[in-house]
Amino acid sequence: MPAPRGKKPTVAAGSKIPKLTAPASTENQEEGPQVKRSSSPPHGAPKKRTAFIDITNAVGLCASDCRPDGDGSFGTAHKVQISLPGRKKDAAKKQAKKTSSTSVSARNQDNLKKSLSVSSEGKERTDAEEEGKKQPEEEEVQKDVAAPVEELVAAAPPAVCEVPAHLRKQAIPEQFDIDSENSEDCYMCPEYAKDIFDYLKHREEKFVLSNYMHMQPSLNPEMRAILIDWLVEVQENFELYHETLYLAVKMADHYLSKTPVHREMLQLVGSTAMLIASKFEERSPPCVDDFLYICDDAYKREELISTEASILQALSFDINIPIAYRFLRRYAKCVSAGMDTLTLARYYCELSLMEMELVTERGSLLASACLLMALVTKDLGGWSPILQFHSGYQTSHLAPVVRKLHAMLSAPPDDKLRAIRNKYSHKVFFEVASLPLVDIDTLEKVLSP
Repeated sequence: MPAPRGKKPTVAAGSKIPKLTAPASTENQEEGPQVKRSSSPPHGAPKKRTAFIDITNAVGLCASDCRPDGDGSFGTAHKVQISLPGRKKDAAKKQAKKTSSTSVSARNQDNLKKSLSVSSEGKERTDAEEEGKKQPEEEEVQKDVAAPVEELVAAAPPAVCEVPAHLRKQAIPEQFDIDSENSEDCYMCPEYAKDIFDYLKHREEKFVLSNYMHMQPSLNPEMRAILIDWLVEVQENFELYHETLYLAVKMADHYLSKTPVHREMLQLVGSTAMLIASKFEERSPPCVDDFLYICDDAYKREELISTEASILQALSFDINIPIAYRFLRRYAKCVSAGMDTLTLARYYCELSLMEMELVTERGSLLASACLLMALVTKDLGGWSPILQFHSGYQTSHLAPVVRKLHAMLSAPPDDKLRAIRNKYSHKVFFEVASLPLVDIDTLEKVLSP
């Protein structure tokens, strides 16, 4: 049973960790004691000096050289003065200003005293008269300026700002509004939820994949399925989010579609993609040493870091790839599906990660097909109008993908690849893996127009 989220994943030395490869096991060698770096300088190196020490030495020299003379006074023969740049010029300017101001003040002092008594009486009268004259003049000027401004504002037509068509918010009918119930929850972003998923659906066009196995000379679909089965076990043992698993598979597929990889390096690509996805999705992602450990130390730290840089460069550092899991949760909310129905759809969607034929399908379309199969299995109806509104797909769009999913589920399971089936056979996941598969005839009735 998975532990609560937010806990930092750790790998115990004695825990059972899935390993994709099985090289000869070696005992874990403990690292030697780390050598603490000494803070003392090397032999023969000069001691460090700072500006603060030089200044304090100069001040101490000044105080020590000013010794008292025989008569009790301090001598100044060896006094050290610290001059800072710009101080002499400032002192000279201040002295010049002071002398000039004193000479002017002495020269005009008598004249100011004589004129002060005469002008004080006349100044009071003139100030009162000028203030009385200025008030009406200022009021008239303000009226003259305000009048044409008011006329211009009244004559100007009202400005009409038309919003471009591509920026206009789509009106959501009341019967299709599934976000108003979360109007008080800012974390749910009810005002922008529809726009966010429309944007993700639009970004899917940038990440459309094709069947790339023809450009991988040493790989085949079975090897890729083994890798994903191993990644599912890693996700469970590290207690990572399901979004992390889906994103890691997407990044690995995009990298493999652009770069030929030898079969011995396939596990390194998968674990590195999981590391990048953990950094993107998790609050406390596992460290590099944890991923090296689960690979049974088959790779070095430098190789993993180099592969991380190679994957990011191949994807142009754009790793916000829309995944089917996000669309699945959104569409299940449209019909208020129960947790058991959503878990069944998640089971179908996670199994689809291992199928090479479904790599080419968009995440939103794959999520819609998985949800439709779960609804039919639970006898909860078909693809309703509210699902058509929010997903943008009709039943005819889902029919080919639903048939591929049914063929995948009806095929005999591989005993070597049972990670997903064992995972969803647990009570935490409502044991949905043990539910019987819906009949193809029942499914065709829902898919028929």
